[in-house]
Amino acid sequence: MQTGILQAALAYVCWGLFPLYFKALQQVPPLEMLAHRVAWSLLFVMAILGWQRRFGWLPAALRDRRTVATFAASSAVIALNWFVYIWAVTNGRVVEGSLGYFINPLVNVLVGALFLHERLRRAQWAAVALAALGVLWLTWQAGHPPWIALVLACSFASYGLLRKTAPLGALEGLAMETLLLGPLAIAALWWWSAAGTAVFVQSDIGTQALIAAAGPITAIPLLLFAAGARRIPFSLLGLLQYIGPTLQLLLGVLLFGEAFGPDRAIGFALIWAALALYSFESWWRSRRTTA
Repeated sequence: MQTGILQAALAYVCWGLFPLYFKALQQVPPLEMLAHRVAWSLLFVMAILGWQRRFGWLPAALRDRRTVATFAASSAVIALNWFVYIWAVTNGRVVEGSLGYFINPLVNVLVGALFLHERLRRAQWAAVALAALGVLWLTWQAGHPPWIALVLACSFASYGLLRKTAPLGALEGLAMETLLLGPLAIAALWWWSAAGTAVFVQSDIGTQALIAAAGPITAIPLLLFAAGARRIPFSLLGLLQYIGPTLQLLLGVLLFGEAFGPDRAIGFALIWAALALYSFESWWRSRRTTA
């Protein structure tokens, strides 16, 4: 269990430090960075599968229309999630991006109720209502909804829903998604290179190596998360997931100097209160079930 805690915590720390990586490559347009992330992730995952000789699942998966359709949908929503997050970091919106991942657990609860017919307990409904109140407050203060946070939360919740019903594991699923997105990414990169607008081609070897690192930087946290999730209780995993957005928020405010005044703090406080209520209720129920 200690190994599982370490693996899951490391995964969330990696995700929490993502703004440092994308900020270092802010000269790369978000769409080009997305294409590189897909292409290098595909290469990295295929190398792991080749090393482990784990290609036996692939022909059957590609022949199954339902599997292909499920992963085509999950590929689309995770690509949207990646693109919006890269855009947010490179445009000085790290704090709003962190809000999306604070909201995400409560959106997952709502998605479970709407699409999986899971019955919500009173405390869960109260947590969702508190979070909604926080989002409404932020909308009223800014004059528009926090669209980056909402897109990130909803796209990642949709991705989780699709992967919950998908038949493949973490590594195989990522391989399938990058296989489906790969041709589009590689074609786009070739087009930009031929047109002379690709930042990768014009960059020095250090920047090119940093861009190529998108493969392992994407895959390694997912593998750590998948390994950790098998070893620890789901309630504990739910508490650890706040490491990521907390680190992102701290980086946005303390390192990148983004605004976090009293008005924004009130909205975040309402959402944090919702998360505290949700987490405590889940922990308490888990303790009662175990007893």
